Amino acid sequence: MIDVLERINELRRERGWTIYKLAEESMVAQSTMSNMFTRKTMPSLYTLNQICEAFGITMSEFFNDGVEVSEETRLLSVFRELDGKDRRTILSIAEVLRKNEK
Repeated sequence: MIDVLERINELRRERGWTIYKLAEESMVAQSTMSNMFTRKTMPSLYTLNQICEAFGITMSEFFNDGVEVSEETRLLSVFRELDGKDRRTILSIAEVLRKNEK
């Protein structure tokens, strides 16, 4: 079973983020974030979702725990991190590729 707080810390450390930076990126109150770690309380689903979005991963990826992630999941994760212009470019490319397959 995954230790949620340890997994959050693992992902945070991989990015070189402080708890403050994680709170800022996830738009979760600093006090909420600090309480989670000092009191060892589990985040709500909403808070965990906000944290996952800040990390650029899905909740499924969060709980994946080392299992190979599918190409589709990886693509969606990268896509979510792009700005609007780049997303439109990727969609245009995908539509051309789809038409070429038919």
